[in-house]
Amino acid sequence: MRARGVRWKSGDRSDWPRDTRADAAIADGTMGLRVSSRRNNRASKCVSMGTNRSLDIETGPSALCIEKPARSRRRDLYELVGIYGLILLVIWTPRPWQWPLWGLASISLIAVIAVSYEGMRPMGLCTRNLVRSLWAVGLAMMVALFAVVIAMRMHTLQLASSPRWALEHYGVYAIWAGVQQLILQCFFLSRSLRLLGNATAAAAVSAGLFAIAHLPNPFLTLVTLFCGLASCLFFLHYKNLWPLAMAHAILGIVIAITIPGPLDHNMMVGIGYVTWAERDVLPPVANVPRALTAKP
Repeated sequence: MRARGVRWKSGDRSDWPRDTRADAAIADGTMGLRVSSRRNNRASKCVSMGTNRSLDIETGPSALCIEKPARSRRRDLYELVGIYGLILLVIWTPRPWQWPLWGLASISLIAVIAVSYEGMRPMGLCTRNLVRSLWAVGLAMMVALFAVVIAMRMHTLQLASSPRWALEHYGVYAIWAGVQQLILQCFFLSRSLRLLGNATAAAAVSAGLFAIAHLPNPFLTLVTLFCGLASCLFFLHYKNLWPLAMAHAILGIVIAITIPGPLDHNMMVGIGYVTWAERDVLPPVANVPRALTAKP
């Protein structure tokens, strides 16, 4: 009778001596245990995100859950610390010295992402799960509509009087919102995930770094902490960046037109928040409720 749990190799061993067959079976079982142990150890280093089917985790070279050698892990850590340090330096450096640092940080970030480039799909710049994930855009629009209604009732809603100005500035902000999501997901989250090996921890760390970059603005820090965590978990589930970019743009623009400048210092962060003074940063604006009821 074959021993329970013993793994046999292929081939006929019926003509082997009894002792030889037993020794071979024990050897095969030991080898199977070693192989299983190695597989389990490797799997334990991957992302603990539940079942692969429920979260649609990729497998293969482009998957986020990849066992990284020590050298690659050190490189991820150096890149994370170096780029984040440059970002904080840009945020807290006064003008005009801020612009050269901004250029250095941008070039460095582009170079780092280009070196580790694995395709558009791992970055979420694809149509995969796009339709399924568009509910995030709908949710952002509902929040924006609610904020606009509240701002109209409180007479704090301000819109640019020039459609051209609104298109130029809000259009640029929409692009910047997409860039921020690209940096958050494809740089901070991907490296945190490989370093920590846990999806929830990586999302929390990435959201924390994202929020710290918005200090000392208390309103934006809280908003980016919550939304950053939600967007990281969203990206891990759907692997698509487009809905996050659109939702980020919608929420950012609605904050700009509904929150009075003195409360959030016109969404300034870092040295800009500290040195902010109330001034005309927009062209002449119209308070919407009063403009609608004003006589010509």
